[in-house]
Amino acid sequence: MKILIAGLGSIGQRHLRNLLALGEQDILLYRTHQSTLDDTEFSGILEETDLERALAHRPDGVIISNPTSLHLDVAIPAAKAGCHILLEKPVSHTLDQIDEFRKAVQHGGGQVLVGCQFRFHPGLLKISELLSDAAIGRLLSVRAHWGEYLPNWHPWEDYRAGYSARDDLGGGVILTLSHPIDYLRWLIGDVISVWAFTGQISDLDMAVEDTAEIGLEFENKVLGSLHLDYNQQPPAHRLEIIGTKGTIRWDNNDGAVQLFTAGRQAWGTYPTPDGFERNEMFEFEMRHFVDILHGEDEPICTLDDGIQALRIAMAAQQSAKLKELVNPNNYTG
Repeated sequence: MKILIAGLGSIGQRHLRNLLALGEQDILLYRTHQSTLDDTEFSGILEETDLERALAHRPDGVIISNPTSLHLDVAIPAAKAGCHILLEKPVSHTLDQIDEFRKAVQHGGGQVLVGCQFRFHPGLLKISELLSDAAIGRLLSVRAHWGEYLPNWHPWEDYRAGYSARDDLGGGVILTLSHPIDYLRWLIGDVISVWAFTGQISDLDMAVEDTAEIGLEFENKVLGSLHLDYNQQPPAHRLEIIGTKGTIRWDNNDGAVQLFTAGRQAWGTYPTPDGFERNEMFEFEMRHFVDILHGEDEPICTLDDGIQALRIAMAAQQSAKLKELVNPNNYTG
């Protein structure tokens, strides 16, 4: 299988290393050389600076890991060429090219896996299992919180130059930290109403929102809230789900799941496997994509999942702008 990687920033390099670790050798790169990262370890890998020439190599799969606003400029031609695609989240920064992308995927016949690696986290997989077993009864409410200090993400580069801080590249905390939007849909259900307050309220030098408070109403009547920020020190990423018969908690710091059930009146803990490291989520995701390339699996996080998460994110942005509730299913941009 020949695999093309479009974009060799931080996540592109991670995907490349994981492909090599899986024994994949037929790899080529499509690059514009805008990344500020050291890439000397990959100097022997074939690369193209023109997308048409890159696709002329007829890759079976394309990993799209360039900045958000450029995703569909690569994804649409790749889909038309019949490639299977691993598309980093969010799918895009607007809905403008979504219909064109859908048609390209249908025409080309490939499959799309949206890169939401938290679906492969053992803690969140355990939560999915517990919810399927109704371990805490009927769900009532959910809270997710993710805060990190943006300058600490890539201390080797100026945070202001990265896509996360730039509106023209699809940055802002809602799109950049949109993983909880996806995993809340996966675990809880579809969202029918969104409200949000957002702002650039920190001392960070950027023109995008760095803080967001988002309220979610799910189709199954569960009420939710999501906090996102670029400011928190130390970082925190956690989830709490409340049901009629108990509570589930997860903290990304140690990855463990805690379960309180009314019947036992006690907390139980489900730790992550011994030695679990963050990169294992990406490894599991890459194995899954390779299985898709071989026709042995279907995408766990589909294009429809990715589009709906984008709709929720953009509904939050619109709600903050208009100061009103927004139904993401009705959002048109």
